Amino acid sequence: MGQGHNHSNHDHHSHDHNHLHSTSSSTNLAWAFALNLSFSLLELVGGIFSNSIAIISDAFHDFGDALSLALVWYLQKISTKPKDNYFDYGYKRFSILGALIISVILSVGSIFMIIESIKRFITPEETKANVMFVLAIIGVVVNGAAMIRLNHGKSLTEKAVFLHFLEDILGWIAVLIGSVVMMYFQFPWFDPLLSLAIALWILWNAYGNIKQVMTVMLQAVPESVDRNHLIEHWEKIKGIQSVHDIKIWSLDGNHHVASLHVLIHENVKLTEFSKIKEKIRMVALEFNIIHTTIELETDAEQCKLHLD
Repeated sequence: MGQGHNHSNHDHHSHDHNHLHSTSSSTNLAWAFALNLSFSLLELVGGIFSNSIAIISDAFHDFGDALSLALVWYLQKISTKPKDNYFDYGYKRFSILGALIISVILSVGSIFMIIESIKRFITPEETKANVMFVLAIIGVVVNGAAMIRLNHGKSLTEKAVFLHFLEDILGWIAVLIGSVVMMYFQFPWFDPLLSLAIALWILWNAYGNIKQVMTVMLQAVPESVDRNHLIEHWEKIKGIQSVHDIKIWSLDGNHHVASLHVLIHENVKLTEFSKIKEKIRMVALEFNIIHTTIELETDAEQCKLHLD
């Protein structure tokens, strides 16, 4: 019968809120980049000096992360652009493209660490545990500061970067423990063993990030939306006979959209249609769906669109 468009004061409020959130995300990612790049330089020097493959591997891993963070920061800024003739929903998906890139780089870096760790495990070398100890303390402090900065991030990109720093902190705690052990015991294989454990942990979590990003890019129903529960709420609205051809997906993991066809009872007056559409949108907003496209139908019409 007609397309519903969600133009309201709520949209203006959401736009302002989203703009502020995006600006905050860009600032947080810029801080993360600066910390990551600075520490990776220190880490490489310390790793070479201490002859620790665990630290050298993580230094190269952090160099890759620093470069990816720069790209992710740029993509996050692009994601704040409004819709235009090329992107009807705006540029929000550029944000999850950044999350995908950093997750892939994490995976590649982890595979490199695994290969180098196995080599060093086969032919172990002595390491300077006291240098490892100092670097581990600095690593925990620097990555902890970056993680705190990203702690309240809601975008998939911020979550991916937050997880990266959390993994690094756990890794440095492991190195800290390992350095203390090697100060008192001759376990040259302990360093590559730590490196291998860290790499496997990072690889597993990077896989989880990639899976989550691909779920969004393939337009799956968001995990936070209970589809059946949402449909029940819609069909309880007075005047609605049933809903069908429902499509729910996410733009970037946080901003969800939906479209649906609504069969109206035959006794409902035309003047009541706008109220029904408004109630449908209000229910959708309760499920964090920011944009809802509605097609109203009556018994006299026959829906010829069947994509379910």
